[in-house]
Amino acid sequence: MKNEPKIGVGIIIRRGDEVLLIRRQNVHGSGSWSTPGGHLDYGESLETCAERETKEETGIIVSNVNFRAITNDVFKAEGRHYLTVWVEGEYQSGEPVVNAPHEMSEVAWFRWDELPKPLFLPLENLLSGRCYPPSDEESRQDPTVVEGIG
Repeated sequence: MKNEPKIGVGIIIRRGDEVLLIRRQNVHGSGSWSTPGGHLDYGESLETCAERETKEETGIIVSNVNFRAITNDVFKAEGRHYLTVWVEGEYQSGEPVVNAPHEMSEVAWFRWDELPKPLFLPLENLLSGRCYPPSDEESRQDPTVVEGIG
């Protein structure tokens, strides 16, 4: 069977100078930190996927979801390949909770200049500017200014 790329959606949710992250478990990238997100379902819009995954995983409500970038993420050890569509949404309400313990172990707000390690490969690719559209040099030096995110 051929390993064909899948489509994932990651959502950046800001609250002031903080971003919401989850620690992944029992899934590829287990132990790493990422934004909420997941697989795009058949017939689903990017916005609906981002809103759904955020609520399912963390209980947080978001709105005004907008496209930001795409990363090409190859997990060689796991034999997985994803195109991750990155969107950004506005935090509306809720306190983050671990609603999906089979997929995540922690959820918390982090300052952009104090992100936990290790980061999930797609988020690492995004913040380092390995994305479409490509980010500029300033973005690579300051992760809060990734083109289309800052």
